[in-house]
Amino acid sequence: MAMGAVIITEQISKMLKKVDASQLKVGMFIHDLDCGWMDHPFMRNRFVLSTEEEIYKIRNAKIRGVVIDCSKGLDIDDAPTLEQAEAATEAEVTAIAAKPIVVARVSLGEELQRAAHIRKQAVGLVRTVMADARLGKAVELDQVSPVVEAVTESILRNSGALLGLLRIKNKDDYTFLHSVSVCALLVAFCRSRKMDEDTIYQAGLGGLLHDTGKALVPDAILNKQGRLTDEEFDIIKRHPRDGYDILVKTPEIGQIPLDITLHHHERRDGSGYPDKQLEAGISELAQMAAIVDVYDAITSDRCYHKGMPAAEALRKIYEWSKFHFNPTLAQEFMRCVGIYPVGTLVLLESGRLGVVIEPHETSLLTPKVNVFFSTKNQTYIKPQTLDLSKPFGFGGGDKIVRHESAEKWKVNPLQFMNIA
Repeated sequence: MAMGAVIITEQISKMLKKVDASQLKVGMFIHDLDCGWMDHPFMRNRFVLSTEEEIYKIRNAKIRGVVIDCSKGLDIDDAPTLEQAEAATEAEVTAIAAKPIVVARVSLGEELQRAAHIRKQAVGLVRTVMADARLGKAVELDQVSPVVEAVTESILRNSGALLGLLRIKNKDDYTFLHSVSVCALLVAFCRSRKMDEDTIYQAGLGGLLHDTGKALVPDAILNKQGRLTDEEFDIIKRHPRDGYDILVKTPEIGQIPLDITLHHHERRDGSGYPDKQLEAGISELAQMAAIVDVYDAITSDRCYHKGMPAAEALRKIYEWSKFHFNPTLAQEFMRCVGIYPVGTLVLLESGRLGVVIEPHETSLLTPKVNVFFSTKNQTYIKPQTLDLSKPFGFGGGDKIVRHESAEKWKVNPLQFMNIA
């Protein structure tokens, strides 16, 4: 990067500040409304606040953290820059998520092939469930149960294999892949919290079926690239209730899957839907499902936005847990998935690119990584597995600098996850 570009970037970063919605004033320029999974009540992403009514809309939508651009509107002298705010949160997240709480029973290589088959099988099942729901047919548990059991068993053997494969999503199949991801992540989350086998199974079933109600949402709305109108968003918000109504007709369906389906969009401050429940009225598993649902949504590429890296997503989850999620559950989830999940592309201090293939048993900052590319020479190198917990000369001697975009480097991380 040229020196001029560096100076400009630094100047821009100093102009962006993170403020609380209570500090907003007419004349400020909104750079980002950090409303996460919900569409904000404006047609534009960036604009000058021109009326008190606009400020009321932001606060009424339960949006707390807002990024303002001081070069285009009023400033707040004592507000931290966006860079400072993110660095502070990043440090807290790193401290929380540094120690993993799930240990694999088999190697990634042993589980990958089985996980690939389970992924394909599960996506096909969700597709069938959605198609049947559109036709008014009941969900057949005898078809769903074996898939949930297969997902659970794969997570128990090595969670990184299936979760790593599910990180790569086709935009056109997002709805189906998202359901499988929520199932797998929820199973891993429950396992990390040492829940009993039946509860883990029921939670996985709820994760797989949680978006069944989206079968009744028109594709034109579900896949719309632009911002949804109020009327379209109202239709989207019906899917938890629609899903519940579909599943409640299924013989022998348990209370946990029904609860997760109906309440995975509730938030502890009452800003969620469909019932605007407060934390006391939301079950623990529904609160866990809410965290998992959002995490997978914001880390996935969609037709209308680019998915963010796991580390950035965890920072968002942490920030939102102050109001929307149970903070204790959010922190436990962060430890469960880790800062650098299996399949994450990372840049090392040596200038090499690598893919995370296995977390360390005691520190998620020092995983095993398959390195395959030199950014200094801009060339592929002989693939090598490094254990970053070990010193130089003993299979390690390197350190993660940051996560990288696979799209930026035009690589498919899956190609480098299983090196003999």
